[in-house]
Amino acid sequence: MCSSHSERPGSDRNGDQFPLASPNVDSADEDSTGFALHEALDDSPEAATAILPRDLQQKTATYDYAYEKSLSHAEAKLFYQHHQMTAKGDSPASPIFMGRSPVESAEAKSTTGLGTSPLQQSGTHPSPYASHPTATSTAEGIHGLGLGMGMSQTAAGFAPGGDAVTSELNAIYRKIKDLLERRSKYMALSLQRPEDDPRNKPEWEVYPPPPEPAWHEGKEYEPGNAGGPSDLAGGKKRKMGEDIGEDFDMAALEPVPGPCSWTYRLDGNSVYQVYESDAAAKEEKPVVQIPSLRDFYVDLDAVVDVSTDGPTKSFAFKRLSYLEGKFQLYALLNEYQEIADSKKVPHRDFYNVRKVDTHVHHSACMNQKHLLRFIKSKMRKSPDEVVLYRDGKHLTLREVFESINLTAYDLSIDTLDMHAHTDSFHRFDKFNLKYNPVGESRLREIFLKTDNYIKGRYLAEITKEVISDLESSKYQMVEWRISIYGRSIDEWDKLAAWVVDNKLFSPNVRWLIQVPRLYDVYKSSGMMENFEQVITNVFQPLFEVTRDPSSHPKLHIFLQRVVGFDSVDDESKPERRFYRKYPIPRDWNTKQNPPYSYWIYFMFANMASLNTWRQRRGFNTFVLRPHCGEAGDPDHLAVGFLGCHSISHGILLRKVPLLQYLYYLDQIGIAMSPLSNNALFLTYDKNPCASFFKRGLNVSLSTDDPLQFAFTKEPLIEEYSVAAQIYKFSAVDMCELAKHSVDQSGFELSLKKRWLGSNCGLRGVAGNNMAKSNVPDIREAFRQETLQAELSLIERYSNGPAPEDQHALAPGFLHTVNQAAIKTSYSPSSKNLSKA
Repeated sequence: MCSSHSERPGSDRNGDQFPLASPNVDSADEDSTGFALHEALDDSPEAATAILPRDLQQKTATYDYAYEKSLSHAEAKLFYQHHQMTAKGDSPASPIFMGRSPVESAEAKSTTGLGTSPLQQSGTHPSPYASHPTATSTAEGIHGLGLGMGMSQTAAGFAPGGDAVTSELNAIYRKIKDLLERRSKYMALSLQRPEDDPRNKPEWEVYPPPPEPAWHEGKEYEPGNAGGPSDLAGGKKRKMGEDIGEDFDMAALEPVPGPCSWTYRLDGNSVYQVYESDAAAKEEKPVVQIPSLRDFYVDLDAVVDVSTDGPTKSFAFKRLSYLEGKFQLYALLNEYQEIADSKKVPHRDFYNVRKVDTHVHHSACMNQKHLLRFIKSKMRKSPDEVVLYRDGKHLTLREVFESINLTAYDLSIDTLDMHAHTDSFHRFDKFNLKYNPVGESRLREIFLKTDNYIKGRYLAEITKEVISDLESSKYQMVEWRISIYGRSIDEWDKLAAWVVDNKLFSPNVRWLIQVPRLYDVYKSSGMMENFEQVITNVFQPLFEVTRDPSSHPKLHIFLQRVVGFDSVDDESKPERRFYRKYPIPRDWNTKQNPPYSYWIYFMFANMASLNTWRQRRGFNTFVLRPHCGEAGDPDHLAVGFLGCHSISHGILLRKVPLLQYLYYLDQIGIAMSPLSNNALFLTYDKNPCASFFKRGLNVSLSTDDPLQFAFTKEPLIEEYSVAAQIYKFSAVDMCELAKHSVDQSGFELSLKKRWLGSNCGLRGVAGNNMAKSNVPDIREAFRQETLQAELSLIERYSNGPAPEDQHALAPGFLHTVNQAAIKTSYSPSSKNLSKA
């Protein structure tokens, strides 16, 4: 017999407590409540319905924690006795923690209804490209966080029972589930999911094709064995890092597709609508129904309201703290196992796993020393070349330098003064001036612009030098952001001609289009009448080339290498609301700049309509990946959650726990740049990058502006190395960050399969190829199991407790009066929360 505490029959739960009879104390009424505990160890049929006192408790305002602790001691003795009896061959039915089993319980799935939950099937990043079973394996329970270690969901901070607690969790989880469903609706509508993009289909061809891998399935290729369209004119294979662009021939892509019978027009709300015919256009029946501005703000207000709700914020903060603590425990238990697993992988280490610079601006993609060397080279070799037309005069390079009283010999890193180190903190205006070499805008126009007197030739040359360095490194990729300002309708054609004519094509490079939020500048200078003109200049050429690629053949070819759109500017600018109800862009004719959410909505709406048309034609689609959460209003992060594929920076998530938890649940990509933040807004030691990573958010490292922040020839490696030193990242952590960068990137699926393995679209162990990613299966299993557990909590509590499940042991278990505790398994897949 074991001693315990119980309640006096008929008394209040918070009344007097007294010990049960023990072997050393005579008891006259052992047939009362203490007898139930003995029955739990009995082999009788009644034992199946016995439940522990803990399961009967109700947490109230006067809850007695000392009493709960005493019960815990009593239960520990019960569990010990049960273990002893089990060892002798007995099988009592008292509820116990069952060990982790790799075999999924069909009974558990059918009882809880979680096996086919739509929420379990959500999540877009890294999103699978087809439906698949749970990405787990029998090895996923080996990382020491199984129930045997006492890491069941009971330790997550939930009460084992209690209707009040359950009802509060139900309210919170319903809100969270609703927000995830809203995001899922917007992602499906705008075709931003990876499976929606035709470039991720097996039949998509990349031109110029990437180089053949040096080995495949353990067999090396023989020199000259791989031919194909990447050969040069003379039949010689182009060596990576040399003759950049010489394997590109525009004739190989001709003829381009012809016109389409569909049509488009700008509606009254300044959103381009696509119609299957002129008759459909007259009847106002577009191919896709885009949410109105009002609908968008209703959804946005819902996200903001929940993110500022007190109980929900506290709940999210605790869940995030739990996730971080769980990772720290995992690291302590499995550090040596991860090191051992990494050593077993031949050839692969951090330096030769693929890593993508997911956020870098093209006009600052080189370091200062590289730009200085290039400028000096041009001063020596081409001093008399006409490079500028200003004030009615043609100026040579020599004359330009004479006008600023400099010679090539005078130039130095200090003279260029382009490094944002000490004088740009919280001074975004001064940071923007750092783009001007020697503080002169004319030098920026000559060397760092695509649309100038020499048609961007100097920038194309230095771009090829940077590409050469990238190809020589082999394992570093970039997604360069290049500007379309929306000042004129022909900007797209000029940019496309610059890329195609200079043959800036490389297997290591993809492009994003950044749209600076500078309407107020254009309006003040008289360039614009209203905001609708910006929308027209940005999107009309894209609809034209989608309808008839032969009308803009160079633009059509360039768009095949464009991944998506970005929105850039100083987020710290105050956004004063001058309108109770925002006007449509056609009526926005004041000098005030529209707010961030207004810009993002019209980029989202027009891009969603464009994507629908491009997908139908078999052309690649685009995603929205703006700067978000670097500074300013945290509400920008709510906009990013609702309508964006992924974001850049996101450091303000540290102030909004609920949004941070939502970004984790849906695995939204966050391209973080700690060195950039350190110079502009947040010192390195306060950056939440390491905390986000430990909690399981989908973060990657990026350089932002190497020209302003980097010192070395390999700025991305510099970013990783500083993070490793400051945050004490292990080699496995670095490889996991590199894998995240590939997942977040817009490179074609065929390339991702080559870099990460043929199953890279799957989650967990099933999608991990350690020979390519160098991330141990044990790490992937931990990440996936943890995410599955969080998603299962949402499904369990958002649906409310079943009548027979009022005394649940904890999330992740099923315990009723008729059944023992059953560990359940969950299987999220690629399906979304709701259909658009």
